[in-house]
Amino acid sequence: MKKTILLGALTGAGLVAGAASAATLDDVKARGTLNCGVSTGLVGFAAPDANGNWEGFDVAVCRAVAAATLGDANAVEFIPTTGKTRFTALASGEVDMLARNTTWTFSRDNDLKFEFVGVNYYDGQGFMVPKDLGVGSAKELDGATVCIQTGTTTELNLADFFRSNNISYEPVPIETNAEAQQQYLAGACDVYTTDASGLAATRATFEDPSAHVVLPEIVSKEPLGPLVRHGDAEWGDIVRWTLNALITAEELGVTSTNVEELSAGTNNPEINRLLGSEGTLGAMIGLDAEWAKRAIATQGNYGEIFEGNIGESTPIGLARGLNAQWTEGGLIYSPPFR
Repeated sequence: MKKTILLGALTGAGLVAGAASAATLDDVKARGTLNCGVSTGLVGFAAPDANGNWEGFDVAVCRAVAAATLGDANAVEFIPTTGKTRFTALASGEVDMLARNTTWTFSRDNDLKFEFVGVNYYDGQGFMVPKDLGVGSAKELDGATVCIQTGTTTELNLADFFRSNNISYEPVPIETNAEAQQQYLAGACDVYTTDASGLAATRATFEDPSAHVVLPEIVSKEPLGPLVRHGDAEWGDIVRWTLNALITAEELGVTSTNVEELSAGTNNPEINRLLGSEGTLGAMIGLDAEWAKRAIATQGNYGEIFEGNIGESTPIGLARGLNAQWTEGGLIYSPPFR
Protein backbone atom coordinates (compact mmCIF):
# COMPACT_ATOMS: atom_id res chain seq x y z
CA MET A 1 0.00 0.00 0.00
CA LYS A 2 2.81 2.40 0.91
CA LYS A 3 4.51 1.71 -2.41
CA THR A 4 1.29 2.49 -4.28
CA ILE A 5 0.78 5.75 -2.43
CA LEU A 6 4.41 6.76 -3.00
CA LEU A 7 4.18 5.95 -6.70
CA GLY A 8 0.98 7.96 -6.96
CA ALA A 9 2.58 10.90 -5.19
CA LEU A 10 5.62 10.78 -7.46
CA THR A 11 3.43 10.49 -10.54
CA GLY A 12 1.37 13.47 -9.42
CA ALA A 13 4.50 15.48 -8.68
CA GLY A 14 5.87 14.55 -12.08
CA LEU A 15 2.70 15.73 -13.80
CA VAL A 16 2.79 19.03 -11.94
CA ALA A 17 6.47 19.52 -12.75
CA GLY A 18 5.83 18.63 -16.38
CA ALA A 19 3.01 21.14 -16.62
CA ALA A 20 5.11 23.85 -15.00
CA SER A 21 8.19 23.16 -17.14
CA ALA A 22 6.55 24.39 -20.34
CA ALA A 23 5.19 27.62 -18.85
CA THR A 24 7.89 30.09 -19.89
CA LEU A 25 8.28 28.77 -23.42
CA ASP A 26 4.51 28.86 -23.86
CA ASP A 27 4.38 32.43 -22.52
CA VAL A 28 7.19 33.57 -24.82
CA LYS A 29 5.50 32.01 -27.86
CA ALA A 30 2.09 33.42 -26.98
CA ARG A 31 3.57 36.88 -26.40
CA GLY A 32 5.69 36.72 -29.53
CA THR A 33 8.63 38.35 -27.77
CA LEU A 34 11.31 37.35 -25.29
CA ASN A 35 11.54 39.62 -22.25
CA CYS A 36 15.24 39.79 -21.41
CA GLY A 37 16.66 41.56 -18.38
CA VAL A 38 19.87 43.42 -19.18
CA SER A 39 22.02 46.07 -17.50
CA THR A 40 21.06 49.72 -17.49
CA GLY A 41 23.87 50.31 -19.96
CA LEU A 42 27.39 48.86 -20.12
CA VAL A 43 29.07 49.48 -23.46
CA GLY A 44 30.19 46.28 -25.13
CA PHE A 45 27.95 44.10 -22.98
CA ALA A 46 24.49 45.64 -23.12
CA ALA A 47 23.70 49.19 -24.18
CA PRO A 48 21.41 50.93 -26.69
CA ASP A 49 23.09 52.52 -29.72
CA ALA A 50 22.32 56.01 -31.07
CA ASN A 51 19.11 54.67 -32.60
CA GLY A 52 17.98 52.94 -29.43
CA ASN A 53 18.85 49.44 -30.64
CA TRP A 54 20.34 47.26 -27.93
CA GLU A 55 23.66 45.61 -28.74
CA GLY A 56 26.50 43.90 -26.92
CA PHE A 57 27.97 40.63 -25.69
CA ASP A 58 25.08 39.85 -23.32
CA VAL A 59 22.47 41.20 -25.72
CA ALA A 60 23.63 38.61 -28.28
CA VAL A 61 22.68 35.81 -25.87
CA CYS A 62 19.15 37.23 -25.58
CA ARG A 63 18.86 37.54 -29.36
CA ALA A 64 20.18 34.00 -29.86
CA VAL A 65 17.48 32.63 -27.54
CA ALA A 66 14.82 34.64 -29.41
CA ALA A 67 16.10 33.30 -32.73
CA ALA A 68 16.03 29.73 -31.39
CA THR A 69 12.55 29.92 -29.87
CA LEU A 70 10.70 32.47 -32.01
CA GLY A 71 12.64 32.39 -35.28
CA ASP A 72 13.37 36.11 -34.96
CA ALA A 73 16.46 37.52 -33.23
CA ASN A 74 14.79 40.92 -33.05
CA ALA A 75 11.75 39.66 -31.15
CA VAL A 76 13.23 40.78 -27.83
CA GLU A 77 12.02 43.33 -25.32
CA PHE A 78 15.11 44.53 -23.45
CA ILE A 79 14.34 45.49 -19.87
CA PRO A 80 17.09 47.43 -18.05
CA THR A 81 17.71 46.25 -14.49
CA THR A 82 20.05 47.41 -11.73
CA GLY A 83 22.00 45.26 -9.29
CA LYS A 84 19.09 45.65 -6.88
CA THR A 85 16.13 45.21 -9.24
CA ARG A 86 17.37 42.39 -11.50
CA PHE A 87 16.43 39.50 -9.22
CA THR A 88 12.98 40.87 -8.42
CA ALA A 89 12.34 41.29 -12.14
CA LEU A 90 13.24 37.66 -12.79
CA ALA A 91 11.43 36.19 -9.78
CA SER A 92 8.24 38.14 -10.53
CA GLY A 93 8.11 37.03 -14.17
CA GLU A 94 8.71 40.52 -15.53
CA VAL A 95 11.60 39.03 -17.50
CA ASP A 96 11.99 35.52 -18.88
CA MET A 97 15.76 35.47 -18.38
CA LEU A 98 18.60 37.67 -17.19
CA ALA A 99 21.71 38.32 -19.27
CA ARG A 100 23.47 41.17 -17.51
CA ASN A 101 26.87 40.53 -15.94
CA THR A 102 25.49 38.44 -13.09
CA THR A 103 27.82 36.33 -10.96
CA TRP A 104 26.93 32.70 -10.28
CA THR A 105 27.04 32.17 -6.50
CA PHE A 106 25.73 29.50 -4.13
CA SER A 107 23.11 31.71 -2.49
CA ARG A 108 21.77 33.12 -5.75
CA ASP A 109 21.48 29.64 -7.19
CA ASN A 110 19.80 28.15 -4.13
CA ASP A 111 18.46 30.73 -1.68
CA LEU A 112 17.09 33.04 -4.40
CA LYS A 113 15.77 30.03 -6.35
CA PHE A 114 17.42 30.81 -9.67
CA GLU A 115 19.08 28.57 -12.21
CA PHE A 116 22.36 29.66 -13.76
CA VAL A 117 22.50 27.98 -17.15
CA GLY A 118 26.20 28.46 -17.84
CA VAL A 119 29.06 30.93 -17.90
CA ASN A 120 29.53 33.26 -20.85
CA TYR A 121 32.35 35.30 -19.27
CA TYR A 122 34.87 34.34 -16.60
CA ASP A 123 35.76 37.51 -14.73
CA GLY A 124 37.16 38.86 -11.48
CA GLN A 125 36.77 42.06 -9.49
CA GLY A 126 39.28 44.84 -10.05
CA PHE A 127 39.94 48.48 -9.15
CA MET A 128 40.27 51.55 -11.36
CA VAL A 129 41.87 54.82 -10.26
CA PRO A 130 42.95 58.05 -11.92
CA LYS A 131 46.58 57.76 -13.02
CA ASP A 132 47.47 60.99 -11.22
CA LEU A 133 46.44 59.42 -7.90
CA GLY A 134 49.86 57.76 -8.05
CA VAL A 135 48.67 54.37 -6.78
CA GLY A 136 50.14 51.15 -8.14
CA SER A 137 48.34 48.57 -6.01
CA ALA A 138 44.95 48.15 -4.38
CA LYS A 139 46.79 47.56 -1.11
CA GLU A 140 47.78 51.24 -1.19
CA LEU A 141 44.18 52.43 -1.02
CA ASP A 142 43.94 52.84 2.76
CA GLY A 143 41.36 55.53 3.53
CA ALA A 144 40.15 55.80 -0.08
CA THR A 145 36.60 56.59 -1.08
CA VAL A 146 35.25 53.81 -3.29
CA CYS A 147 32.30 53.90 -5.71
CA ILE A 148 30.47 50.59 -5.39
CA GLN A 149 27.24 49.31 -6.91
CA THR A 150 24.83 48.16 -4.21
CA GLY A 151 23.24 44.73 -4.32
CA THR A 152 26.26 43.13 -5.98
CA THR A 153 28.94 40.60 -5.09
CA THR A 154 31.49 43.41 -5.53
CA GLU A 155 30.07 45.13 -2.47
CA LEU A 156 30.83 42.06 -0.33
CA ASN A 157 34.20 41.35 -1.98
CA LEU A 158 35.30 44.93 -1.35
CA ALA A 159 34.65 44.60 2.38
CA ASP A 160 36.50 41.26 2.48
CA PHE A 161 39.53 42.62 0.62
CA PHE A 162 40.00 45.70 2.78
CA ARG A 163 39.40 43.75 5.97
CA SER A 164 41.88 41.01 5.07
CA ASN A 165 44.52 43.64 4.25
CA ASN A 166 43.80 45.64 7.42
CA ILE A 167 43.03 48.84 5.56
CA SER A 168 39.96 51.08 5.62
CA TYR A 169 37.75 52.68 2.98
CA GLU A 170 34.70 54.89 2.70
CA PRO A 171 31.99 53.46 0.41
CA VAL A 172 30.14 55.70 -2.04
CA PRO A 173 26.99 53.67 -2.89
CA ILE A 174 25.68 53.94 -6.44
CA GLU A 175 22.88 52.15 -8.32
CA THR A 176 24.01 52.02 -11.96
CA ASN A 177 27.21 51.99 -13.99
CA ALA A 178 26.27 55.38 -15.45
CA GLU A 179 26.00 56.85 -11.97
CA ALA A 180 29.30 55.27 -10.97
CA GLN A 181 31.01 56.75 -14.01
CA GLN A 182 29.58 60.20 -13.29
CA GLN A 183 30.59 60.13 -9.63
CA TYR A 184 34.05 58.77 -10.35
CA LEU A 185 34.83 61.34 -13.05
CA ALA A 186 33.49 64.12 -10.82
CA GLY A 187 35.94 63.09 -8.09
CA ALA A 188 33.27 61.95 -5.64
CA CYS A 189 35.31 58.77 -5.17
CA ASP A 190 38.99 57.90 -5.56
CA VAL A 191 38.30 54.40 -6.83
CA TYR A 192 35.71 52.57 -8.88
CA THR A 193 35.48 48.84 -8.30
CA THR A 194 33.50 46.28 -10.27
CA ASP A 195 34.22 43.30 -12.52
CA ALA A 196 37.41 43.91 -14.50
CA SER A 197 35.47 43.61 -17.76
CA GLY A 198 33.11 46.32 -16.56
CA LEU A 199 36.03 48.57 -15.71
CA ALA A 200 37.44 48.10 -19.22
CA ALA A 201 34.04 48.86 -20.74
CA THR A 202 33.59 51.96 -18.59
CA ARG A 203 37.11 53.29 -19.20
CA ALA A 204 36.64 52.91 -22.97
CA THR A 205 33.90 55.57 -22.85
CA PHE A 206 36.11 58.17 -21.12
CA GLU A 207 37.36 61.18 -23.06
CA ASP A 208 40.94 60.14 -22.15
CA PRO A 209 41.04 56.46 -21.17
CA SER A 210 44.82 56.60 -20.71
CA ALA A 211 44.35 58.91 -17.73
CA HIS A 212 42.93 56.00 -15.74
CA VAL A 213 44.53 52.71 -14.74
CA VAL A 214 43.13 49.36 -13.69
CA LEU A 215 45.22 48.13 -10.76
CA PRO A 216 46.83 44.67 -11.02
CA GLU A 217 44.85 42.97 -8.24
CA ILE A 218 41.95 40.68 -9.17
CA VAL A 219 40.31 39.94 -5.83
CA SER A 220 37.54 37.48 -6.64
CA LYS A 221 36.10 34.87 -8.96
CA GLU A 222 33.18 36.25 -10.96
CA PRO A 223 31.71 33.63 -13.31
CA LEU A 224 29.11 35.65 -15.22
CA GLY A 225 26.23 34.10 -17.08
CA PRO A 226 22.54 34.07 -17.97
CA LEU A 227 19.99 32.78 -15.50
CA VAL A 228 16.35 31.74 -15.29
CA ARG A 229 13.92 30.84 -12.52
CA HIS A 230 13.97 27.50 -10.71
CA GLY A 231 11.13 25.13 -11.53
CA ASP A 232 11.08 25.48 -15.31
CA ALA A 233 13.47 22.81 -16.49
CA GLU A 234 12.51 22.94 -20.17
CA TRP A 235 13.09 26.69 -20.40
CA GLY A 236 16.38 26.36 -18.53
CA ASP A 237 17.48 23.71 -21.02
CA ILE A 238 16.63 25.97 -23.96
CA VAL A 239 18.66 28.91 -22.66
CA ARG A 240 21.52 26.63 -21.54
CA TRP A 241 21.82 24.80 -24.83
CA THR A 242 21.48 27.96 -26.89
CA LEU A 243 24.56 29.30 -25.10
CA ASN A 244 26.25 25.92 -25.58
CA ALA A 245 25.39 26.02 -29.28
CA LEU A 246 27.26 29.31 -29.68
CA ILE A 247 30.26 27.88 -27.82
CA THR A 248 30.27 24.59 -29.72
CA ALA A 249 29.93 26.39 -33.04
CA GLU A 250 33.22 28.20 -32.42
CA GLU A 251 34.94 24.97 -31.41
CA LEU A 252 33.74 23.22 -34.57
CA GLY A 253 34.46 26.14 -36.92
CA VAL A 254 30.81 26.94 -37.61
CA THR A 255 30.37 30.67 -38.22
CA SER A 256 27.64 33.08 -39.26
CA THR A 257 29.08 33.04 -42.79
CA ASN A 258 29.37 29.29 -43.35
CA VAL A 259 26.44 28.00 -41.26
CA GLU A 260 24.04 27.94 -44.22
CA GLU A 261 26.42 25.83 -46.30
CA LEU A 262 27.26 23.48 -43.41
CA SER A 263 23.60 23.00 -42.53
CA ALA A 264 23.14 21.07 -45.76
CA GLY A 265 25.20 18.27 -44.19
CA THR A 266 28.86 17.52 -43.52
CA ASN A 267 31.05 14.53 -42.71
CA ASN A 268 31.20 15.71 -39.06
CA PRO A 269 28.28 14.14 -37.15
CA GLU A 270 28.40 16.70 -34.32
CA ILE A 271 28.09 19.62 -36.74
CA ASN A 272 25.15 17.83 -38.33
CA ARG A 273 23.45 17.30 -34.97
CA LEU A 274 24.12 20.90 -33.97
CA LEU A 275 22.63 22.32 -37.16
CA GLY A 276 19.74 19.87 -37.41
CA SER A 277 20.58 17.92 -40.55
CA GLU A 278 20.94 14.78 -38.43
CA GLY A 279 19.22 13.56 -35.27
CA THR A 280 16.34 15.07 -33.29
CA LEU A 281 18.02 17.28 -30.68
CA GLY A 282 15.65 20.19 -31.27
CA ALA A 283 12.60 18.06 -30.54
CA MET A 284 14.11 17.06 -27.21
CA ILE A 285 13.82 20.66 -25.96
CA GLY A 286 10.54 21.49 -27.68
CA LEU A 287 12.05 23.30 -30.66
CA ASP A 288 12.45 22.60 -34.37
CA ALA A 289 15.55 21.17 -36.04
CA GLU A 290 17.07 24.53 -37.00
CA TRP A 291 16.92 26.30 -33.64
CA ALA A 292 20.72 26.38 -33.18
CA LYS A 293 21.33 27.21 -36.83
CA ARG A 294 19.22 30.37 -36.44
CA ALA A 295 21.03 31.40 -33.26
CA ILE A 296 24.43 31.07 -34.94
CA ALA A 297 23.37 32.59 -38.25
CA THR A 298 21.98 35.73 -36.61
CA GLN A 299 24.52 36.27 -33.82
CA GLY A 300 27.64 34.40 -34.90
CA ASN A 301 29.46 31.85 -32.79
CA TYR A 302 30.86 32.62 -29.33
CA GLY A 303 34.16 33.85 -30.74
CA GLU A 304 32.45 36.14 -33.25
CA ILE A 305 30.27 37.59 -30.50
CA PHE A 306 33.27 38.12 -28.22
CA GLU A 307 35.50 39.74 -30.83
CA GLY A 308 32.73 41.89 -32.29
CA ASN A 309 31.63 43.38 -28.98
CA ILE A 310 34.44 43.32 -26.41
CA GLY A 311 37.51 41.84 -28.13
CA GLU A 312 40.95 43.34 -28.62
CA SER A 313 39.95 45.11 -31.84
CA THR A 314 37.13 47.00 -30.07
CA PRO A 315 37.44 50.03 -27.75
CA ILE A 316 36.85 47.64 -24.81
CA GLY A 317 40.01 45.76 -25.79
CA LEU A 318 39.61 42.54 -23.81
CA ALA A 319 41.88 39.59 -24.57
CA ARG A 320 40.28 36.15 -24.56
CA GLY A 321 42.34 34.94 -21.57
CA LEU A 322 40.22 32.59 -19.47
CA ASN A 323 37.46 33.05 -22.03
CA ALA A 324 39.35 31.24 -24.76
CA GLN A 325 38.10 27.85 -25.86
CA TRP A 326 39.29 24.91 -23.76
CA THR A 327 41.31 23.77 -26.78
CA GLU A 328 43.23 27.08 -26.59
CA GLY A 329 43.97 26.97 -22.85
CA GLY A 330 40.81 28.75 -21.69
CA LEU A 331 37.75 27.70 -19.68
CA ILE A 332 35.09 28.00 -22.40
CA TYR A 333 33.75 24.48 -22.84
CA SER A 334 30.43 23.00 -23.87
CA PRO A 335 29.09 19.52 -23.21
CA PRO A 336 28.78 17.52 -26.44
CA PHE A 337 25.84 17.73 -28.82
CA ARG A 338 24.81 14.11 -29.04
